[in-house]
Parts: sequence; C-alpha cells; structure tokens
Amino acid sequence: MGSNSISKMAARHLRILSGCNGALLSVRFFSDSTLAQEPIASTAIDSASVSPSINTAENHSQLNNNKKHSAPSSLKHAELAKFSAIADTWWDSEGPYKPLHALNPTRLAFIRSTLCRHFRKDPYSARPFEGLNIVDVGCGGGILSEPLARMGATVTGIDAVEKNIKIARLHADLDPETSTIEYCCTTAEKLVEEQRKFDAVIASEVIEHVADPAEFCKSLSALTVSEGATVISTINRSMRAYATAIIAAEHILHWLPKGTHQWSSFLTPEELVLILQRASIDVKEMAGFVYNPLTGRWSLSDDISVNFIAFGTKNS
Repeated sequence: MGSNSISKMAARHLRILSGCNGALLSVRFFSDSTLAQEPIASTAIDSASVSPSINTAENHSQLNNNKKHSAPSSLKHAELAKFSAIADTWWDSEGPYKPLHALNPTRLAFIRSTLCRHFRKDPYSARPFEGLNIVDVGCGGGILSEPLARMGATVTGIDAVEKNIKIARLHADLDPETSTIEYCCTTAEKLVEEQRKFDAVIASEVIEHVADPAEFCKSLSALTVSEGATVISTINRSMRAYATAIIAAEHILHWLPKGTHQWSSFLTPEELVLILQRASIDVKEMAGFVYNPLTGRWSLSDDISVNFIAFGTKNS
C-alpha cells in the first residue's frame, strides 16, 4: 500500500501499526459503558501496508543529563517544576486538573474492559482486579490509582514530583480501601533497577511529558511481567490536536494552564505502536477519547485524531 492509501487510513482515524511479522492486528473500540466484553467495532490492519518510519530524531531523543541514579532517566526537569507548582490542586475537580477528572471514568472504562478480557476477570464484579498487581506510572495525586484500588488491585503509584506523592498519600488515607496504595516518589527507571514487576503497567497522560519516549517505554516493558499488560494514553501529534488540546484547552477555554503541553512532544499512534514494539510490547487494542461539549462528558470512539489510549501485551 502506498502513501496515498496510508493518508486515506489517517483520514478515517484508524492509524495503527501491527507487529512486524505481517500478522493482522485486531483493533477494537468500545462504548462509554465498557463493562460488556463485546466490542462495538473491529478493524483488522495488515502491518505490511504501513511504513515503519518514525520521526523521533529531534522531538523525542533528548537524553536527560541528571546522574542522580545509575539508570538513565527520561525525566524533563522543566516538566517536573511545572507540575510541582500546581500539585496541591490535584483533587480540585474545578481546578487545573478538571479535564483529567472529566476524562477519568472513560479511561477507566477502557482499562477495565481490556484488563478483564486479558486476565479473564469478571467485568461485572465490583472488584474485578482482585489479585492483580498494577503500577500507575506518573500517578500525580492518585486520581487513577484510587479507583484501581477500589476495583481490587494491589496498586503502586509512582511520580517524580514529591508534592504529588504527598497529596496522593494524604487523600488515599481518607478511605480504608485506598489507604493500602503504595505511593513512591521515584521513576520507572528506578523501579527497573529494583527489579520490580507488575501484572499491568499504566502510564496515562505521561509519555508526552518525558524526554525520551523510547527509553521510557523500555522501562515500562521491563516493569511488565511476561504476557502482562501495558496501557498508555496520550495525545496525537495532529493539527486537530494542536487546535483542540493547546489552542482551545489552554488559550481559549483555560481548562489547562498555558504551556501544559508542547505539540512537538506528542506522538502519533503509529509512532507509539512502533516504539512499544521495539520495547517488546504488542499493541492489541486502541481507542480514541471524544469530548461532547453539550454534555461535558468524554466517550470512547474510533476517532484517534486527538486523544487516544492503547492496550498492549508483553511478549513472552
């Protein structure tokens, strides 16, 4: 398939790579109420039809020069300072993290559906993640870690911003169901050094803020047990994303502080899939997040042109 065909695929918002072996990859998209196990749509894409090129040279290959740890770090210190400045607003649903609070139920629906299917758990159970060991990388104040714990998972939340971890601990201690969460001010690279392993590794709205996405994904892979699960959500590097996630969200609607995102740091779905493949993670499912301004709610969609989430499994 030539470049014209690829462009047509992009226009349909179904841009994704499958494994380099040419096998077909099933891409499933789920409704907002993804307790059910049946997908609302399924698309098979031949990996041989998509070019393996990836543009990460200047935007995504910067190495961090901090030598505090022996492991290479994917941290951007300017990003840490930026989020440290607003750490005390994590649980203010009308504050700077209002978009994440609104998005949370929808990304949890995708996580619940995919993990239940992969680990053969009952999606209708009140605690479907019972017995699963999950790490929330870049957990912030814990707005994703806490519902994961309430669904029965043994949760470790890590963040490189110390203030975030303090806020997360204080809030988790208010509820016996979440007080068991292990919060650590550390990095994925450091956990790899400690030889930690998890059934599922989640990095939601994090990869666009790291210095080197490829190294970051290698760390996520190293933290994942063989045949375990990895879930990443982020923003597409598209003109539509620039218009909505930066111009509209930061400069017009003021949902986010100006400078929260850098468009050049976003990854396209193709880039993310290829990076994960190189880190021994095969992406199995992907969906987009679509915002309805009339209802103020997010839903899952096959439109991955702006926000998207990917589920993959670690090669054995």
